[in-house]
Amino acid sequence: MPRHPILVFDVNETLLNLDHLCPVFERIFGDRAVMREWFAQLILYSQTVTITGLQSDFGALAVGVLRMIGEIREVAVTDENADMLRNAIATMPAHPDAAGALQHLHQQGFRMVTLTNSPPSDGPSALNRAGLAKYFEASFSVQPTGRFKPAPQTYQHVADTLSVRPSDLCLVACHVWDTIGMQAMGGSGALVTHGANAPLTLPGIPQPDLVAPDLASLAQDITRRWSEP
Repeated sequence: MPRHPILVFDVNETLLNLDHLCPVFERIFGDRAVMREWFAQLILYSQTVTITGLQSDFGALAVGVLRMIGEIREVAVTDENADMLRNAIATMPAHPDAAGALQHLHQQGFRMVTLTNSPPSDGPSALNRAGLAKYFEASFSVQPTGRFKPAPQTYQHVADTLSVRPSDLCLVACHVWDTIGMQAMGGSGALVTHGANAPLTLPGIPQPDLVAPDLASLAQDITRRWSEP
């Protein structure tokens, strides 16, 4: 691995604050905690679509899972509710320390890109709106592969486009299923927990190379881990 691996940042929850969506779920279900149930189911069904060889759009899945949870909880989910969710996803703000962490890594000479399950936006992306797009040399969607993370093809697509090997990449994410996906390809993984996630400690499961509670701390850890001698 080079002294400075290329950092591949996940976007949703890793860089952008997923808790921004909580008011939508409080309005629909009277319980903001349903947001976490929805997101877990969204990831589950995105992976189901990939494993079964079916095709769907992450945005469409997000709304479909919302309606599914509404049926389970016997709560009517209206078109207005669906639009509220779409708008909230498109306007998620950055975590407060995201810009500072990215600026630090940029100054230390790290190349940085993003990789997200979300499809490309017709207008300004959520990263643009959050003021973070300027730190990245490229933004990748899984859409060209027809598969959602952590399918190997999604990480290989990034490596191929950048003309490097997966072992030259470090996946930075808030989700250990994402870091596992990159590490299974021979790359590295850096986990930021944001107080919501943790490593999965099991025999045979690759552990993140770095774990930190926030992006500011993780940026410092990345610099120390891959600093020049």
